[in-house]
Amino acid sequence: MMKKIIIAVICIMCLPTISSAQEKQHINLQKSTIKWIGEYTFSFGGHDGNIRFKEGHFIKTNGIITGGEFSIDMNSLTNTDIKTARANLNLVNHLKDPDFFDVKKFPLAYLKITKFEHFKDNQIRVTANLTIKGITKSISFNGELNNEEMKTRFKIDRQAWNINYKSKMKDSPISDAIGFEISIKL
Repeated sequence: MMKKIIIAVICIMCLPTISSAQEKQHINLQKSTIKWIGEYTFSFGGHDGNIRFKEGHFIKTNGIITGGEFSIDMNSLTNTDIKTARANLNLVNHLKDPDFFDVKKFPLAYLKITKFEHFKDNQIRVTANLTIKGITKSISFNGELNNEEMKTRFKIDRQAWNINYKSKMKDSPISDAIGFEISIKL
């Protein structure tokens, strides 16, 4: 019994040492970017724009990134390829509707890193839980980590997150893939 008490005391005394090796490093919200890309399936073209991070941080353990959590402000969604103001606004409002991102009901999306692998030449492999419209799915993607910035590009299947818009135009349905180009800066 005494042996168990001594082990418990030692474990409790070591907790501050263990937790101090882990730190949160908040991202620079003004310099970090998310670009979205939606394309047509059977013709060239599509649309693109930006979404902003609401908040986020990496978790560093002994100076190495091992995780992170990020929230994305879906109300910040913009379009960058349509130059006519009215058409641009119509597309942005349509993307915020229930058949796309349902922003009124789900104003935030989340990305939580569950595994972070480092390789040579600053290459990384990330596994994360992505939550859109209240649906969480695991995704994996490659990227590059240089000093104060992580860059990555990946695509998701919009159907997996119940983004079910069906085009009425026979020759230009929207692809099920949504692309993202992300730059996260500290």
